[in-house]
Amino acid sequence: MNSDCDDKNSRLISDRVNSIAPSGIRKFFDLLNSMEGVISLGIGEPDYTTPWHIREAAIYSMEKGMTMYTSNSGIPEVRQELSRYLKKRFDLEYDWNSELLITVGVSEALDLVMRAILNPGDEVILPDPSYVSYPACVHLAGGVPVSIPTYEENDFEISASDIEARITPKTKAILLGYPANPTGAVMPLEKLEKIAEIARKHDILTIVDEIYSQLIYGVEHTCIAALPGMQEHTVLLNGFSKSFAMTGWRIGYAAASKPVIAAMTKIHQYTIMCASTMAQMAALEAMKAGEQDVIDMVEDYNHRRLVTIKGLRNIGLSCFEPKGAFYAFPSIKSTGMSSEEFAEKLLMEEKVAVVPGTAFGPGGEGYVRCCYATSLKEIEEALVRMKRFLERHKA
Repeated sequence: MNSDCDDKNSRLISDRVNSIAPSGIRKFFDLLNSMEGVISLGIGEPDYTTPWHIREAAIYSMEKGMTMYTSNSGIPEVRQELSRYLKKRFDLEYDWNSELLITVGVSEALDLVMRAILNPGDEVILPDPSYVSYPACVHLAGGVPVSIPTYEENDFEISASDIEARITPKTKAILLGYPANPTGAVMPLEKLEKIAEIARKHDILTIVDEIYSQLIYGVEHTCIAALPGMQEHTVLLNGFSKSFAMTGWRIGYAAASKPVIAAMTKIHQYTIMCASTMAQMAALEAMKAGEQDVIDMVEDYNHRRLVTIKGLRNIGLSCFEPKGAFYAFPSIKSTGMSSEEFAEKLLMEEKVAVVPGTAFGPGGEGYVRCCYATSLKEIEEALVRMKRFLERHKA
């Protein structure tokens, strides 16, 4: 009876939604919710509490009675500060009143831009592996994700020639997320310049998710929007979750040309109305006075990064060196197991949670994602458990 009821109810759901698999990350972590003693290297979340002065700014805003709706686009003072912030970081000039939108995290911004620009059947080119939401958001907006495999031997970088080879009359945009989740790869300037040339040549929009842009280790980050002629061809998405340890605040932004922001805002005003007032005030404080917090956290993450990479290699797993974000993406091919089998067995046998690489696309097979935004003590214990697991499962 329940099965018949489920079948009937499933027919009520749109084909588009039914065709999308649940998030490979969330689906996997349903397994560990009832388990005790698990060390999680899975969820991509800083283990820091939001710095006090940022929390205090939100508290103070509530004490002052700032509890009402804001402008759909966001509090003017926040957008003005964001305009200054982007000028300082990338020498990019955006009109605060027409080219910036404050969103409920980068996730909403990504959804908005896809719905704003895509017609049914339009194609969006993106790397594989990449963040789980990328192909799903394209599909939910009626578009077609066109994945380009990236490889460890090429530093998981997407190339301009591979992009150009997949451009068709239906191609609407290129979606890039660097520093990359799950690999930690960073795109060098010279490769971004070639991609920019392709985008200008074919008049294709470039959507860049830069949520990890401040979490960089020993290399330079280039924002493609800052390259010559690219600001009008780019939708820049970013937020405060990772760099400022503000995941639960759900606060992000989009920066783009006036027509694109206007279209995104139109959808935003009918679905969300506005981002949380208190979160906007916290973001304002982060932009004004949070730079040292980021520097301190990045220094600590870098130490954890080095310990994680060295530890994974020492226990027998080859590991690409991530230059950004807070993820390691070791190969588990030597074990003879699939990514999902490895992750499930490791969780069940040693209570260490990692994410199967296939959660991020077919190109992730043979890898698992390990987040090192957790305490050094837990990282070291996880490595001990993983070593024991590998010794027990020698191929």
